[in-house]
Amino acid sequence: MAAQLNRVKILRDRAYMLAQAREFFAKQQILEVDCPILTQGASVDANIDLIPARYANLEIRYMHSSPEYGMKRLLAEGMSDIYQLSHVFRDAEFSCKHNPEFMMAEWYRLGVSYEFMIAEALDFVRLFLGPLPAYTISYREALQEYANLDYVKASIPDLIEYLQNRGIQPYVQIEKEGKDALLNLILAMVVEPQLGKDKLCVLTDYPATQAALAQTKWQNDEQIAERFEIYYAGLELANGYHELGDVGEQRKRLMEANQIRDSLGKNQLPIDEAFLEALKKGFPDACGVAIGFDRLMMLRHQASTIAEVIPFAWATA
Repeated sequence: MAAQLNRVKILRDRAYMLAQAREFFAKQQILEVDCPILTQGASVDANIDLIPARYANLEIRYMHSSPEYGMKRLLAEGMSDIYQLSHVFRDAEFSCKHNPEFMMAEWYRLGVSYEFMIAEALDFVRLFLGPLPAYTISYREALQEYANLDYVKASIPDLIEYLQNRGIQPYVQIEKEGKDALLNLILAMVVEPQLGKDKLCVLTDYPATQAALAQTKWQNDEQIAERFEIYYAGLELANGYHELGDVGEQRKRLMEANQIRDSLGKNQLPIDEAFLEALKKGFPDACGVAIGFDRLMMLRHQASTIAEVIPFAWATA
């Protein structure tokens, strides 16, 4: 009975926080939109697998992993600052911190600085966790400080040796994915547990090869992405970009992601031509961020699993 009462308390608070999130955006005059969950084109990422849905036994569509492409199409049409609270989907992602279906808060701001977007994302996180202080550390600095590794100078053999010396067993085919896959493993296993122990941590300046949909620039001896993530208690909460508007570069990155998928024996995904056409017509200077609503609820309620803060987890849905 006590467990059931606690569950009801959490779900009531979840409803309250959904309302608080909408109030947060309303105060900033950010409009709510409602892009489709089922999409014709796919969000192509080498490391994110989508859940397909068959329509009329003729056509395959995809449960979106983010409303990003649709929201950017709206921005290209002339919409102003927008947000969406949306269920999103990732195939084969099920653990204490992952559910194949989860809630994401995503929003875009026009004509604001990258630093402004980081500050606003931190304010949204504080809505759930209280007035926590924050610090910023670059991707390169974090690997140097917590892993004693300079990724710019390290080769693939260096990274493999590093993992072996740490007793970390890479997954099968990781070398086919290249240097970034090895760095992601080191980040996850060695660095992330150290981030945001008593403050919110903003991890910035990712390698340009991990830009995804972010703009890149040169900074001293490295090319970096204007991308940030927010961590607390070692848990990744947010992923934000100074958004890429160059349609040629965006197509190139999507094609490269499909090539990596092919090398890993994964199905290539159909490129969303409507999204690229929107960029071609003209995309405004914008910053955006996506934040995991359920993970914020986990931290808010000191839950050890995502199942504790959502109505029904994958195993019981």
